[in-house]
Amino acid sequence: MADTFAAPETARSPWLEAWTVFRRNRAALIGLVVLGAIALMLLGGPLLYPVDPFDIVGSPMRPPGDAEAPLGTDYLGRDVLAGILHGGRPTVLVGFCAALITACIGITIGSLSGYYGRITDRVLGRVVEFFQVLPALLFAMVLITLFAPSLLTVILAIGVVAWPGMARLTRAEFLRLKQLDFVRSARAIGASDARIILLTILPNALPPIIVSATLATGSAILFEAGLSFLGLTDPNIMSWGLMIGSSRNYLREAWWAVTFPGACIFLTVLGISLMGDGLNDAFNPKLRQR
Repeated sequence: MADTFAAPETARSPWLEAWTVFRRNRAALIGLVVLGAIALMLLGGPLLYPVDPFDIVGSPMRPPGDAEAPLGTDYLGRDVLAGILHGGRPTVLVGFCAALITACIGITIGSLSGYYGRITDRVLGRVVEFFQVLPALLFAMVLITLFAPSLLTVILAIGVVAWPGMARLTRAEFLRLKQLDFVRSARAIGASDARIILLTILPNALPPIIVSATLATGSAILFEAGLSFLGLTDPNIMSWGLMIGSSRNYLREAWWAVTFPGACIFLTVLGISLMGDGLNDAFNPKLRQR
């Protein structure tokens, strides 16, 4: 005999529900597939095609289709395919590391400002406004010029100039959440400020922060490409931006040396943007029914 009463349905995890919504978004899945393909290319490509991107493999500006250089050579005779496979790692590494620094600084400043309010909020708000009105590209160029143009310097420069938006978002979430009952309950039982910030409010503020950090990764990749285009990165480390910048004067004669790395940057940022939009729909309850 069947049970008269069905067992109560177990509450679904918000992360599981977000994944369910995310996988229904075709554009987000396309972005995830694109990023997966690029990751496989960058991880396995140098192993399958072990050519040094700085080696001269043939005559300069050889067009694509050659057996020795399938995507052609640049103005010095370097293999474009080898440059793409080896140069993608530093470009993506800069994007993710700079986004991580952006998130760390922005979350720290925003959480303190939103939680404590009053004079702390006013002081930190002035700091955020100061960095927000500075021209980001110009400020990064100054920082890189003052120090050695290394990969670490580029990562730190991008992270330092890009955090104000993350701080403002985190502050807004903390201002909203600290007024809710579960935070008041934690405060009533004597929880410390650090425990309330890290274990009570921050986990509930993470969804929009994750979306913002995802989009910040794409912005950092574009930022690194711009700095490389201007020659403000380490010339001894191949990157997609460096390939574009070094071959920009030969665009008419060797379009492939600029087009292929530019297409890689475009596809990477496009994949991150599509995935970020999907995360926004998944984590935002107001957008789940669109």
